[in-house]
Amino acid sequence: MTAKSPANILDTVEGQRLAGDEAECWREWGPYLSERQWGTVREDYSADGDAWTYFPHEHARSRAYRWGEDGLAGFCDRAQHWCIGLGLWNERDPILKERLFGLNNAEGNHGEDVKELYFHVDGVPSHAYMRMLYKYPQAAFPYADLVAENARRGLSDAEYEILDTGVFEDDRYFDVTVEYAKHSPDDVLMRVTVHNRSDLPARLRVLPQVWARNTWSWGGDRHMPSLTLTGGSVMAQHPMLVDRQLSAWGEEGCEWLFCDNQTNHPKLEGVPANGPFKDGINDYLVDGVAGAIRRDTGTRVAAHFVLELDGLARKSVYLRFALAGAPRVNAKALFERRRLEADDYYAVLQAQMPDPDARNVQRQALAGLLWSKQLYYFDVNRWLDGDPGQPLPPPARLHIRNTHWRHLSNADIVSMPDTWEYPWYASWDLGFQAVAYALIDPGFAKHQLLLLVKDRFMHPNGQLPAYEWRFDDANPPVHAWASWRVYQRDKALTGVGDMDFLERIFHKLLLNFSWWVNRKDAEGRNVFQGGFLGLDNIALFDRSAALPPGFQLDQADGTAWVAAYALDLMRIALELARRNPVYVDIAVKFFEHFLYIAGAINRVGDAAEGLWDEQDQFFYDVLHRPDGVNEPLRLRSIVGLMPLFAVQVLEQHEHEGLPGLRERLLGFMHHRPDLASLVSRWTEPGEGNRMLLALLRGERTKDLLKRMLDEAEFLSEFGVRSLSKAFAEHPFGVQINGNKLCAHYEPAESGSRLYGGNSNWRGPLWMPINYMLIESLREFHRYYDENFSVEYPSGSGYMASLAQVADSLSQRLTRLFLRDENGSRPSMVGFAQLQADPLSRDLVLFHEYFHGETGRGLGASHQTGWSALVALLL
Repeated sequence: MTAKSPANILDTVEGQRLAGDEAECWREWGPYLSERQWGTVREDYSADGDAWTYFPHEHARSRAYRWGEDGLAGFCDRAQHWCIGLGLWNERDPILKERLFGLNNAEGNHGEDVKELYFHVDGVPSHAYMRMLYKYPQAAFPYADLVAENARRGLSDAEYEILDTGVFEDDRYFDVTVEYAKHSPDDVLMRVTVHNRSDLPARLRVLPQVWARNTWSWGGDRHMPSLTLTGGSVMAQHPMLVDRQLSAWGEEGCEWLFCDNQTNHPKLEGVPANGPFKDGINDYLVDGVAGAIRRDTGTRVAAHFVLELDGLARKSVYLRFALAGAPRVNAKALFERRRLEADDYYAVLQAQMPDPDARNVQRQALAGLLWSKQLYYFDVNRWLDGDPGQPLPPPARLHIRNTHWRHLSNADIVSMPDTWEYPWYASWDLGFQAVAYALIDPGFAKHQLLLLVKDRFMHPNGQLPAYEWRFDDANPPVHAWASWRVYQRDKALTGVGDMDFLERIFHKLLLNFSWWVNRKDAEGRNVFQGGFLGLDNIALFDRSAALPPGFQLDQADGTAWVAAYALDLMRIALELARRNPVYVDIAVKFFEHFLYIAGAINRVGDAAEGLWDEQDQFFYDVLHRPDGVNEPLRLRSIVGLMPLFAVQVLEQHEHEGLPGLRERLLGFMHHRPDLASLVSRWTEPGEGNRMLLALLRGERTKDLLKRMLDEAEFLSEFGVRSLSKAFAEHPFGVQINGNKLCAHYEPAESGSRLYGGNSNWRGPLWMPINYMLIESLREFHRYYDENFSVEYPSGSGYMASLAQVADSLSQRLTRLFLRDENGSRPSMVGFAQLQADPLSRDLVLFHEYFHGETGRGLGASHQTGWSALVALLL
């Protein structure tokens, strides 16, 4: 008789880890090492704020970091006392491969860009098992070629990628698979398996490494950690931790190479200092400098293996970092057991997903999320003033960025958008990431949302930090939306709603909502500004920059986001009112606020002008000129579709089961019938006596959807474009102070350097916006049911319900990643060599955005942060 399969992921071995008393212990170690620490704001102590130039890739191997560490396929404890990473050398490269290489913002013809082939293949939330794959050429890594050719190319040219250099031709490369398995929460094993993909023999130096983050050079710790050879293993001692033991083994023996995680001042500055330095192992192997290492002790150590591989052969090496005196373990059996536990976990999660390719895509999307956790350590006050014993930072830095964020002191594990191209959190990215995380780990999702509203993150005035390049920027307020979605997922999984989480975050979001109302509604008209709102170059000009005197911009997206925010807070307040009726009053307040915004955006009541344009039947930003002319900027973009996001259906049991709620709603309707009649049929009973709150009445919704579902405008084969295709042949332009500003449809990389040129909102497909459009359509359908249909696609003559449209849009988006009838994945069209390779064709990348016509992946190649939302659509 076979055992009954688990019905819930919490019933699996991995699920029990997450739900058990040791859940946080299992999370103590994880893939928290950044893939890039150089070129970040927190490592920038320059006078001009040019972080890329101040700390370039060339310095990374020789210069100690102040605020964190980076490494290839890295792992560390949550405080990053000890770090584990991988070094490789093919005996042809000018440097060890210890971290991923890419171009800085000025070097790339479309901005910053990683130039490596690596894939986050698998993982579980406790990090008891993790796996990634790195593809390392046997020829010299083409550093100079990548820099020179991308410098030659312009904005209209495609990016020059590592596959274009030819170093992977004839399969002359190594597949390097890195796995981590925990024997117990504090006992970590690493396995590195090298597969020679060529049919010719090849040799590779493999160097699993352990090192201590440098905390002693900045006026902090007085006692340095140490790594000391004792017999055949290494003893690791840290002043803040218990002793650990490091061991390594493989088919061939290894030698231990030691250095110190300290800056090589003689090399970088010509200043005398005693080594060995951070780059000692590199200098010893690559340059033959015997004195660059020690053989017995240091703060960084590598287990040096020399692998001789026949053609197509595989070999593995192991490293174990455990508490001193830990009993022996069968490493091979442990890795097999942890991998089977991961399989069991995802088998339950994907039990209703019959397509194996869809299961593969979802699992890699979630693995990418898990690998994108990172220790984020940044104390702005200390960064601005400098460290004891270090040179004072240039005074000019106080006028560059983040001077008003001295309260911000972060030292937390945070989900990153991409740990190479965006190794820093962004507030709206994190909201989307939390919703995706909730599918596999609601506890971590809740933790992430609560982080951003902590006093160490949130500004005293209520603003959430945007990102380290400029904490003052305003990202779209998705935090309440994400909190409600995570709460719902957690409740569905456990059967119990976490009201304490909801109440904690609600009170902090009240402060943030007040900041939006007080700071982004310039004249108290319930029409909002907000700046670029994460959409980079979608506008004609930088919406975050100050406009010329006398100009003001009312934003359709800013107004829509705040309207949706009000509805989300109302929804949360109604849930909290089930436990405490006092929240009814707060819920009604957000109901009223929403209707005031709805009236303003639609030109109702006292609002002098709205943002709906009757001529084009679309929402536009409106530019207020000094001469009193209010000019709609008739650039049809997703900015004008975002009012669809502000929709909420209230079920009968929600609005009738709470004391005083219905009476308060009816009282407001009687007092302001103009606003009550504005929103589509909200006063009429729907199916099940539901109530609909939305910015759009029925016909206006159809008008807007007619644009959105028109293949000549927004509707692509792979989702909804960010700008109407109508502007391909006829760009939109406007005059401001004698300057002609233009925008046209660009389905791929940006032709503008606005916001650095490394992303483009003027045509490509963006997963988070598409996801929210789909969700909004489903919410409208929940009210209208089959009584509301639209032509889909516009002009086709085929009528579809909003649920059918949402289903079809979901299918278009998932087609980006799934193999088509030719066996190709549209998002991977730029990786033809891999798609033709039977061993690589199932590897999937989750890009920042996608080509508006072909679906090709664009931008950051590992932005699993929000593109992982596809895991919820499969």
